[in-house]
Formats: sequence, structure tokens, C-alpha cells
Amino acid sequence: MSKVYLVGAGPGDPELLTLKGKRVLEKADVVLYDHLASRALLELAPARAERIYVGKKKAEHAATQEEICEMMVARARRGLTVVRLKGGDPFIFGRGGEEVEALAEAGVPFEVVPGVTAPLGIAAYTGVPLTHREHTSVVSFVTGHDPAAIDWSKYGSSETLVIFMGLHHIAEIVRELVAAGRPPATPAMAVRWGTRPDQHTVAGTLAELPRLVAEHALQPPATVIIGDVVALRKKLNWYEKLPLFGRRVLVTRARAQSAELIEKLHEVGAEVVELPVIEMRPPADTSGLDCAIRRLEQYDWAVFTSTNAVEFFFRRLDDVRRLRARLCAIGKSTRAALEARALRVELTAEESMSEGLAAAFTAYDLEGKRVLLPRAAAAREVLPEALSGMGAIVEVVTVYENVIPEDAPRRAAALFAATPPDWISFTSSSTVNNLIEVAGRDTVAASRIASIGPVTSKTVRRHGLEVHAEAAGPNMDALVAAMVEAEARRKS
Repeated sequence: MSKVYLVGAGPGDPELLTLKGKRVLEKADVVLYDHLASRALLELAPARAERIYVGKKKAEHAATQEEICEMMVARARRGLTVVRLKGGDPFIFGRGGEEVEALAEAGVPFEVVPGVTAPLGIAAYTGVPLTHREHTSVVSFVTGHDPAAIDWSKYGSSETLVIFMGLHHIAEIVRELVAAGRPPATPAMAVRWGTRPDQHTVAGTLAELPRLVAEHALQPPATVIIGDVVALRKKLNWYEKLPLFGRRVLVTRARAQSAELIEKLHEVGAEVVELPVIEMRPPADTSGLDCAIRRLEQYDWAVFTSTNAVEFFFRRLDDVRRLRARLCAIGKSTRAALEARALRVELTAEESMSEGLAAAFTAYDLEGKRVLLPRAAAAREVLPEALSGMGAIVEVVTVYENVIPEDAPRRAAALFAATPPDWISFTSSSTVNNLIEVAGRDTVAASRIASIGPVTSKTVRRHGLEVHAEAAGPNMDALVAAMVEAEARRKS
């Protein structure tokens, strides 16, 4: 049965969406989203879902409130599941009450899914508890877009005051509060884009706040918090102290493989910008691979040098039991990909590079042994040459190709036209070469560069660029740790 769900998207960090909100989005036929809802949440909706922007800013409305209500009603009557995704919480200055009234009057079934409202998220991410036993037990939420409509004398000097949508009128609001008895020295702050990696906080006294807002050119959306609890921020502020807070990091890895790196960057406070410059796809000619699979029983060893090689090889193999060769993997991730298919890996290189894999084979007699090496097109020849030098009969087959996504040049131009990222992370030589091809060497040189390891670093330097951080090991933890360490050195 069709239904309209009003879902609170939370204050900005997409991970603050409720589990119920996630479940509802995953079954949506239509998503109507506003300016403050994280665009990352739209990825939760099915690919088939219609996505409609209905955001409203101070002087720019994509749709009127009446039009939004009409769209929800019309689509629900067509038998569709509609999600109205609203920043913060639908019932806290979000006009959610008006929207459900319209649905109720139209006889359309609806449900409201609460969200983390902006002040709660901001309080948590700035270290300012809105209530505290030693400071206040009262919190007032006020909308500040029309200061003349508010009786400011009602807000006592000891309570915590939260002001939504008041930034444009902050000087007038401060005058009214001081005139109503609020001490000018009361701690106060304004926070833009709270809970996001680009969170911007200005803090001082109530009297100083208008000047601070102007000096920092702070713009909406921002929330103002006034009260003694703001002083606790000096002790309790954890988010803005994360090692990569305020740093924009460009992730160039293929989208299907970037989740782990993005998660780890978020954990240290970075703002992640995605620009996949590499895409894996099956080779145009699969005859070599198909021929090798037909003769699979003839091989003594099968050597896998990446998780991609594992993935694309087994896409073509109809029965995994036919692979009877001894298996070798480069690194823990590749080993795990093989073991996930119930295969036993006999040899794993301690060093996740071709040189390390070749060294691992020195303990084995390869004279006359047939070795199958499924890998990417245009890979380095270090490993096949080393194995051949040990007497092996090596057959290299292409199982996938690295290509530049079609939209990469356009996306790169848009991204670098704005503020360049502070960091660019490279997880392979291909990502280095491809980004330079689509964006240009000089453009890349404007950012600090983090490399996954020596081979990738060598490619960076071959282009005349500096490596500012190199992972101590070929994994995402080490790559992020290298950036954190480099930032710490730079700050000190």
C-alpha cells in the first residue's frame, strides 16, 4: 500500500540517520529532498527511485510548500512509496506539521520518522551539552528569521538558548537579548554545517558574536547557541580536534573499492571528495582467458596479484572446483578474496608487491612448473620475468582492464575549479597516471600527495611531483596513518 514517510535526515553527517530512516529510504519509489539533507543519503534509495530536489533557501525556492504537498499527494495516489527527506527533524522548525496536515486532509496514509535535530547534533560535535546539572536544566528553541515576532524577555539569563535561522539578524537578536537582561559576557557560539567535516564554529561572548560572525563571513545554514554551557566546549570539543578535521581529501580509487578508505578518513575527521579515475571492466578480448580456463587442470600454480584479478577470473570460471593448482596470493586482501570462495591459499607474500611475491617463491622448486598469472592489462613485468628466471613456464592472461571513467574529465574540471583538495590519495600507479591525464600535472601539484607504497610513489615522482606521505604497508589503515602523521609534522 502506498504511504508517505516524513524522514528526518539529521543535521548533516549521513551516519546520524536512524535505522528506520534507512529502511524506509531503501524501499522508496520517490524521494523529495531539501537543501539540508545530505546528498549521500540519496544513494540509499533504489536506482529506479525518482529523486526530486525541493530545497528552500532564504531567497531561492525550488518549490513552494503547496507544490511540495501536491507532489507528495499525487505520487502517493499513484500507488508509490514516497519519502520526504528533511534536514534535522521534521517536527522541529521543518514545517513537517504543515505537510502531514496536508496529507491527512487528502486522506493519504503517512508516517513520521524522527531525525537528530540540528542543535543536538551540533551540541555533540562541538562539545557543548545543552543541559548540565551545574549550569542549566532549561533549553529553549527559538526561530530567529523574524526577531520582531519573539518576546525576548521570556528567556532568562541562566538557560540555554538555541536560535535557528537567526544568522542574518544576529546583531538585532543580541541587542534584544542584552536589553532583556542577558549579560553581554554570556558564552555564545554560531555553528555552520554542524556535524559535517566542514563544520565551522565561531565562539566568544554574546556581545562579541555579531562581530565574530562578520569577521568569519559565516553564512547560513548556521545555528546559534547561547548559555554558560558553551564555555564547556574548551574541555569537551572532540570532533574539531580529530587529526584530519578541516582537511579535504580526494579519493581517486574505483568507486566499488573506495568504501573502506572513505570510512577510515571520516573516522579521523576528513572531508572526503570522490573522483574515481579508474574503472575495472572485463577485457575486450577474453579468448586468452577462456583458453586458459579450458586447460585449467594443466597448471601447477595459479598466482593472483589483486582482489580484482580474483573477482574477474572467477566471473569466467563456471566451477571453482576445476581450479586444482596450488594458489598464491599477494597480500592479505587477495588471500581473503580467495578464501571467501572456499579455496586454500598455500603461499602469501609478506610484502604486497610483485618483488615480494617473487621473493616468496624462492623457497619452491619452479623448474618446469606451469604457472597461470591472471592479471590486469598492461601490468608490470617484474613478476612473470622473475618466475621465468626460476624455471617456471609462465602464462599471463588478461582478466580485466583499467580504464578512465567517461565522466572523470568533466568531474575533475568541476572539482578543481573550486578550492583544490588539501590531499590527494593514490592507491595505485594507474590512479596517478589517470588523474594527471584528466586534470593535468600542475593541477595535481597544488595538493599534498599520499601514496599507498613505493611503486605508486615512484610513479608520482616520475611525473615530477612530491610524495608527502607514503603508507608503511599496502592497506588503507597505513595510508590514512601516513596522512595523519604528515599533518602532525606540518602543524608542529
